[in-house]
Amino acid sequence: MHEDSAKETAGTALSLLDLTDLTDDCDAAAIEKLCRQAQTPFGNTAAICIWPRFVTQARGILGKDHAVKIATVVNFPSGELAVADVVAETRQAIADGADEIDLVIPYRALIAGNEAAVTGMVTAVKAASPPPVILKTILETGEIGDPALIRKASDLAIAAGSDLIKTSTGKVAVNATLPAAEVMLTAIRDSGKPVGFKPAGGVRTVADAGAYLALAASILGEGWATPKTFRFGASGLLGDILAVLGGGAAPAAPASY
Repeated sequence: MHEDSAKETAGTALSLLDLTDLTDDCDAAAIEKLCRQAQTPFGNTAAICIWPRFVTQARGILGKDHAVKIATVVNFPSGELAVADVVAETRQAIADGADEIDLVIPYRALIAGNEAAVTGMVTAVKAASPPPVILKTILETGEIGDPALIRKASDLAIAAGSDLIKTSTGKVAVNATLPAAEVMLTAIRDSGKPVGFKPAGGVRTVADAGAYLALAASILGEGWATPKTFRFGASGLLGDILAVLGGGAAPAAPASY
């Protein structure tokens, strides 16, 4: 990638990044660090993505209406909680200060043929997430596997009111891939709805980010990817972004995701 092109891609990726720490050993000190890292000399990340138990702390650090949004996860990572429990989890997260909810769909139920489980879950959580709260739905495409079923999951999630559809939890063997992204982006295009896309897990370099942005542009048009329509879920990507932009040593990233 040409240096100027790489810097442009890095700058775009920074503005679209959900800087993530969903490590099992995340603690209060890690959240303080994440909030600092999200505010770089080159601009802010779009959001941080953290466990629900840290939302109150992050809101206290960032304050009200900060440019860096707070995203949290529900029904995560299994996708197997009861709808009522996930709704309660969602409402508590929003009360604590979350701006965005990343919901894992009941993907194992979908694999077993239960499409209604996906529709019911997404519909209920959307109803519990009034605007301006953003709902991203995690399909766990690496576990679904079959492109036709990834398309079905995308269509169901979009129809039930998702604001963005997201590839993965980052907690399974196969996370974001370009083939899954192509299926999901095509579903967004075909829906005609203003729904966004979030690849998550395994996007570690500016070159990786550029490949997803190029794919999105090829399907949905140049300039389609904005913080409202596109996010990267990643922990390690920020380091490469800052290195490309001239930020010196990359910050230490969480151990996984």
